[in-house]
Amino acid sequence: MDEPLEVRVGKALRERGWTLALGESCTGGVLGHRITNVPGSSDYFLGGVVAYAYEAKERLLHVRHETLYKHGAVSGETAREMALGARLALGADIGLAVTGIAGPGGGIPDKPVGLTWIAVSTREGQQAERHVWPGDRLAVKSQAAEAALALLLRILEGAG
Repeated sequence: MDEPLEVRVGKALRERGWTLALGESCTGGVLGHRITNVPGSSDYFLGGVVAYAYEAKERLLHVRHETLYKHGAVSGETAREMALGARLALGADIGLAVTGIAGPGGGIPDKPVGLTWIAVSTREGQQAERHVWPGDRLAVKSQAAEAALALLLRILEGAG
């Protein structure tokens, strides 16, 4: 059986000597939980911020007020700023962020329940992905965390 994504991410981070910081919103700490389930993760995981409210995103992850009010908390722009903010706040080599609408309420036509944005920030730049997940709140959080780890691993495997 294949190793879990968090184990593969840990190996890739360790191989590069890189450190990781997280900015989580809708996942509420699921990413940090998965990363820290790996023995020795303290070698590469610096920490994470669960920033649920707009004010927390602004104050802790330095997401710009204008970004939140122009694009909303669930947007590629906000996700990229969260990833950058986490990376800079913790002094990490790479930042990973997730923001979304886990449901069951809160969706609107152009931002349905299940919508998540995932972003990665490195010194070389940023990348974001949009997903819409089916299922209940826990399913959305789980799928978002899995997709975030998969994006992180693709970035790490593509990094020289």
